[in-house]
Amino acid sequence: MVPPYIEEGINKCLSQNVDALTIVPYFLYHGRKVKAAVNTAIKLQAETNVKFTISRPMSLHKSLIKIVDEKISTVLKKNEIHIPKDKVNILLIGHGSKDPNARMSLMYVSEGLEDLYRAVKYCFLEIEEPNIKQGIEMSAKDNPTLLVVVPYFLHKGAHVKRDIHEDLGPAIASSDVKNILISEHLGTDDIMIDLVLERAREVEI
Repeated sequence: MVPPYIEEGINKCLSQNVDALTIVPYFLYHGRKVKAAVNTAIKLQAETNVKFTISRPMSLHKSLIKIVDEKISTVLKKNEIHIPKDKVNILLIGHGSKDPNARMSLMYVSEGLEDLYRAVKYCFLEIEEPNIKQGIEMSAKDNPTLLVVVPYFLHKGAHVKRDIHEDLGPAIASSDVKNILISEHLGTDDIMIDLVLERAREVEI
């Protein structure tokens, strides 16, 4: 949707007279878009003698659990809420995909947070269930003292700025949960920089 596109990015790198190129898919899970990006890179590989290496995306890594935990801590601090984490309920909202890797990636983070918080649930914006309304309903059944909703997205695009709230607002209004906070999305974070470098090094060894 926004340039530079994959072919432009690769060609710019090739213009630097490199001997090898490591490509890191900056996505939260292996899905259709990652597969399309890899296929594009493979086609371009046939046109050059430069060796292409493609890493795994930003999924199934403990760094993501740490980032989500920090986003929750930040919204609690911002709202001057000082209660133990094990008294706080969490709802992660992912994008949703027909690819099972999307659910697996969200489950990984959800399970990684379970020892820290009272209860952790997850739901999806579109394509698969539980949807956002169902996610709020599931969380409500746990009778939370405080529920923190975390948009599990890398970028602050239309989904984070608008689409989530179109479903989340009515779902919250119709629920019995009294105290709900919404954290920031994953966004830019130094931990993500380290994860990109780690993914690159994994395939460069």
